[in-house]
Amino acid sequence: MFNLESIVRPNVLKMKPYSSARDEFKGTATVFIDANENNLGSLAGKNYNRYPDPHQRKLKERIAEIKSVLPNQIFLGNGSDEAIDLLLRLFCRPGQDALLSFPPTYGMYEVSANLNEVRIDEVQLTADDFQIPVEKVLQNIKPETKIIFICSPNNPTGNSINAKSIEAVLRGFEGVVVIDEAYIDFAESPSWTNRLKEFPNLVVLQTFSKAWGMAGLRLGLAFASVEIISLLDKIKPPYNINESTQELALAALEKSEELKFMIEEILQERELLTKALPTLYAVIEVYPSDANFILVKVKDAQEMYNYLLEKGIVVRNRSSVPGCQNCLRISVGTLEENQQLIQAMTNFPIQD
Repeated sequence: MFNLESIVRPNVLKMKPYSSARDEFKGTATVFIDANENNLGSLAGKNYNRYPDPHQRKLKERIAEIKSVLPNQIFLGNGSDEAIDLLLRLFCRPGQDALLSFPPTYGMYEVSANLNEVRIDEVQLTADDFQIPVEKVLQNIKPETKIIFICSPNNPTGNSINAKSIEAVLRGFEGVVVIDEAYIDFAESPSWTNRLKEFPNLVVLQTFSKAWGMAGLRLGLAFASVEIISLLDKIKPPYNINESTQELALAALEKSEELKFMIEEILQERELLTKALPTLYAVIEVYPSDANFILVKVKDAQEMYNYLLEKGIVVRNRSSVPGCQNCLRISVGTLEENQQLIQAMTNFPIQD
């Protein structure tokens, strides 16, 4: 049985959040001399001399409409990395508690855990299809395990994690299960945001960095119960999402048709790469992908990486990640970029 208060750090339950000037003000006014802002204006233009809405109300209301959740079930962070860090601060006592993750997976879970002095327990994904071995996972849950991170579609492998396996973990674990859906817009499977009511221990991460093409703005999302979101709001910096990011995100949300066309084009290009790369001599295997990248096993990843770099093409060598020896992670590019990649890999010098 999931009991939220029993896994929240005691000091967080007791603490009072920072109260900003914009939190204390209620009603309407024309003169704002409460926040020590520059009332002469901003050299950056517009109204950037004013602090942004600390609760991002307009943006959350619009996102709630699109995602079919409540506005107070949404946390917005400076990238989803901020949400990852705050979740660890919220639930894990430094030097005492642990998280569980499934390599090969997104590296920031480990980085944030190390920063917050949280132990990292790992169960490796299955070697043949990069899936969660559920029985082994449930056996590795310890009393100090507070969070389980599941990346689906997974980075760097690209595949979605089996929904029944995720459900088994959600039902078999009394802590928080975080499903990182950074690449969900490129997958056919539905988002786990549809099941928030069913699982009070579920947190879903998404981002504007991938399908929405807003990586430079750093805007991540966490969806969860009202109670979990209120705790994240309690410990976040007061103005963590700047004014320009809020404005540009609101504008982008009105372009859902353009988003649809971009995703379709990326999926078409992904399909072309998936078909073309296995025909090349240097390629051993192309793994199935539900993301905007593909994982490709080659004969010598470092040699191929260096060769492509000489051609002005940058990919990611993931050989150092468990289960990904001699694998390159290749983002889906434009038609022209993908053609350059295929041509370069076709001409890779044969070394037997």
